[in-house]
Amino acid sequence: MTAATAPLSSTAAGALSAFLRGVERRALVVAELQCGDPAVAEQALVAVMRAFAGIASDVPMAQWPDRFWILLAHRTPIRMPAEGGRWEAGLGHLQALPPPTRLALLLRIGGGLDEAAAAQILDLPVADYQQALADACPRDAHGHPDAAGWRALAEQVQQRLRDLPLSRLQKLQQPVAAPTPANHDAASWRTPHKADATPARARARRKGGRRLPWKGLLIVAVTAGVLLGGAAWWKHARTATDPAASAPDGAVADAGPVQVEALPADDVPVTAPADPAHAATDAAMLADPDLPLARDADLYAWSAAGGPVPVDESQPQPSRPEAAAAGLETSTDE
Repeated sequence: MTAATAPLSSTAAGALSAFLRGVERRALVVAELQCGDPAVAEQALVAVMRAFAGIASDVPMAQWPDRFWILLAHRTPIRMPAEGGRWEAGLGHLQALPPPTRLALLLRIGGGLDEAAAAQILDLPVADYQQALADACPRDAHGHPDAAGWRALAEQVQQRLRDLPLSRLQKLQQPVAAPTPANHDAASWRTPHKADATPARARARRKGGRRLPWKGLLIVAVTAGVLLGGAAWWKHARTATDPAASAPDGAVADAGPVQVEALPADDVPVTAPADPAHAATDAAMLADPDLPLARDADLYAWSAAGGPVPVDESQPQPSRPEAAAAGLETSTDE
């Protein structure tokens, strides 16, 4: 079972289509000049486009160019092309180069990539990539780099980009009709037309037969009835075996009759009798009319001794007292 990729929105699908249309011309020329076989180059590019369309939704758009060229550069027919390729006149120098060196050169003069980006795509340090470009440079009769030969080779590649027939690019964009399991991998990266998918959905509906929504409602009703009946039976069985289980928190679970029992006479507390020796003295003290004054005698004694008068706290007090010298005023006699 393979994981299905997330569907692209209409905006993302449009951006993906525009990106592939903008890069497919250079990619096709690089692939063709790398392997020397137009048919193999087209098959490799179609496979790369399909693979890139499957991962584009998980990759930020800013990383699309690097990821696309990485997929193309590491494709087996591009990374290790088969022998027997053919190159046109003016491009014979490419045939004499080893495949890694040839690919490094084509990414620069055909793909239009700078040295840092091309080195990252080939997973090489920048210094090693520059050395590969130096090895790919044409040489003169004395073995020195030939600048004129380099310019002529780059111009031939650019002319190949300009002269690429539009029909070859349109061939890459057309889907394969009714792909079979044997040639499923050769299908185009583009989504099939809606007309191709409509018969399949119609056949699926006919095969599934008429839908009966009432069956689902019946299943839900039966399931709910079984659950409610089971809950009621469980509550009844629990109450029968344990009456305390049905009582709420804080309530008495025992519903039996109230039992009344008389206390024995020995348990009744006895009040201690009053002391007759002090009864007469207490009665005389309570009958004295000066008893309220006697109870406040300590307060009157404190006041008679010159005690300070308590502060009147019935009025609000200032939160920040003024300085001691704030209220003093001095005047001089004239």
